[in-house]
Amino acid sequence: MLTVGLTGGIGAGKSEVSRLLVSYGAVLVDADRIAREVVEPGTPGLAAIVEEFGREVLREDGTLDRPKLGGIVFNAPDRLRALNAIVHPLVGARSAELEASAGPGAIVVHDVPLLAENELAGLYDVVVVVDASPETQLDRLVRLRGMTEQEARARMAAQATRERRLAAADLVIDNDGPLEALKPQVEKVWEELRGRAEG
Repeated sequence: MLTVGLTGGIGAGKSEVSRLLVSYGAVLVDADRIAREVVEPGTPGLAAIVEEFGREVLREDGTLDRPKLGGIVFNAPDRLRALNAIVHPLVGARSAELEASAGPGAIVVHDVPLLAENELAGLYDVVVVVDASPETQLDRLVRLRGMTEQEARARMAAQATRERRLAAADLVIDNDGPLEALKPQVEKVWEELRGRAEG
């Protein structure tokens, strides 16, 4: 089994890369999706968040009010640490479960948005960074995700610098261009990963 940490700045195109890798045969472990699953109603994760932050972080239907919780932790490092102490171990355990069920010859791609920020490169056999210039990221966030320029810049500034992400990379996919230019690069990376998995 080969474990791959896949990361990239917001708007770099990591989702498209992970979709292509899955189409070639990779097993995807999506940290964001798991982070949502482990705090669904009825889970120990949600119960722990309510105990830590109070019932006001719940919507009327009993689901987590993510924007409200985000507002609490966004500029409060101690509150963010408290949230991470609840969620990260649950995500880690579920990720390990999914990885274990993948089988010995699998290439398991962990989609980890905050890999550089949390210094997680050492957890994977290979780190792949999807890279795009800040100008490209900004354009995609405004044009494709409907953010204001100010929102987009704030989200980008909250992440690791491009240099810090690239420093963690074993392989880099340049996604500054159009979608057609991305596919051949991802195919090349897939061949490299297969080679490493067989080696």
